[in-house]
Amino acid sequence: MRARQLVCGIWSLCFMFCLFCIFLHQTTAKRKLKFVSLVFRHGDHTPQEFFPTDKHKEIARQQGYGQLTKLGIQQQYELGQYMRRRYSHFLSVVYKQCEIYVQSTDCDHTLMSAQASLAGLYPLTQGQIWNPRILWQPIPVHTVPLSQDDLLYLPFSHCPKHKELLRETFATRDFQRQFKHYKQFLKFLATHTGYPLKKLTTERIWKLSDTLQYEDTNNYTLPVWATHGVRTKLIKLSELLLQAEFGFYKQMQKSRLQGGILLKTILKQILDARKPSYHQKMVMYSTHATTIAALQMALNVFNGKLPPHSACHFFELYQEKNGQYTIEMYYRNNSLREPHPLTLPGCKFRCPLERFTHLVSPILVHYWTRECRV
Repeated sequence: MRARQLVCGIWSLCFMFCLFCIFLHQTTAKRKLKFVSLVFRHGDHTPQEFFPTDKHKEIARQQGYGQLTKLGIQQQYELGQYMRRRYSHFLSVVYKQCEIYVQSTDCDHTLMSAQASLAGLYPLTQGQIWNPRILWQPIPVHTVPLSQDDLLYLPFSHCPKHKELLRETFATRDFQRQFKHYKQFLKFLATHTGYPLKKLTTERIWKLSDTLQYEDTNNYTLPVWATHGVRTKLIKLSELLLQAEFGFYKQMQKSRLQGGILLKTILKQILDARKPSYHQKMVMYSTHATTIAALQMALNVFNGKLPPHSACHFFELYQEKNGQYTIEMYYRNNSLREPHPLTLPGCKFRCPLERFTHLVSPILVHYWTRECRV
C-alpha cells in the first residue's frame, strides 16, 4: 500500500514538474525574428543629366554622371550602421554568404550605395583585417543589365498596358484638375532650363528636380530663377507625376504591372523563410525612389512624398510564441528618427502572414507579359 502511495506521489511530482516546465517555457519563450527584406533608395549622387542652360556641366567632366558623392557614401554607410544596430542579435558579426543576399540595379550610384551600406553593416573584426590601413572588405553585390531588369528598375518601360493606363490617368478629370496649376509653371521651366516644352516628360521633371537638389545640397550657385519656391513647386509636381505613374487612377491594375512584381518576389522569400532548410536571413535591394514608391503604392501605404536619399522600407518576418508567423513593416525616411511602423490596410500592424498573403494576392500577377498586352 505504502509502495503504491509512494509511486503515485512520485508520478504526481513528475506531472507537476512537467506542468511547471511547460509554464516556464511559455512565459520565457520569445518571438523570433526569422527573415528581413530591405528595399532602399541610393544616396546623394551627381546629376544624371544637366539642363541645357546649366552652368555647372563641368561636374560631369570632373566626377561623372550619376556618381555617389561623399555625402551619399556617408548616408549609405550610416544606413548600414543602423542595420547593424537593429539586427545585431540576428545577423552574424562577420559576413556569411549563406545569410545575406544583395541585389542592385545596374546603375553606378545604386551599386556604390549597396557597397557603402555593406561597409557600415559589416565593420571588420580583428581577425578579418587584411591590411591595417584599409578597414574594408569586399562583399558581393549582384545585378543584371537594366534592359533585363524585370524586378527593381521601375517603372518597367516595356509594358504597353501600363502606358495605356498612364494615358487614361492623364486624361482623368481629377488629374487634370490638379495638373492645371502646373501648366504655366512648365512653360516657366522650359523658358529657363532650355528644354523644349514637349521634352519636359515625367522622367525629365524628376531628373531636373534631382539636379537642382544636388546643386543646392552641394553648395553650387543656383540659377537666379531656381528660388526655394520654384524648387518646392518642382518637388510637388514630381510627387504628383509619381503618384500618377503608379497610382491615382486604377492603382490596383498599375500595381499588378509594376510594384506588385517586386512584392511577389519578397513574399516568396518570406514564405520560403519558414522552412527549416532555409538559411538566408536577409535580402537587400539597392534601388531608386520610383522603386520604393511603386512598392508602397502596391501595398497602399505610400505617403505621397518623394522618398529621400537612403530611405528604406523594411519587411520583418517573426515567429510568435504560439508558432504562428507575422509580418511587420517599417519605413525609415529620416536618419534622426526611428523608422515609422507601416500597417497594411485591412490588417493590424503585426499582421498574420496568412492574412498578409490574402490581402496582397489581388496585385500578384502570374502572367506579366500577357497582362501587359493592350
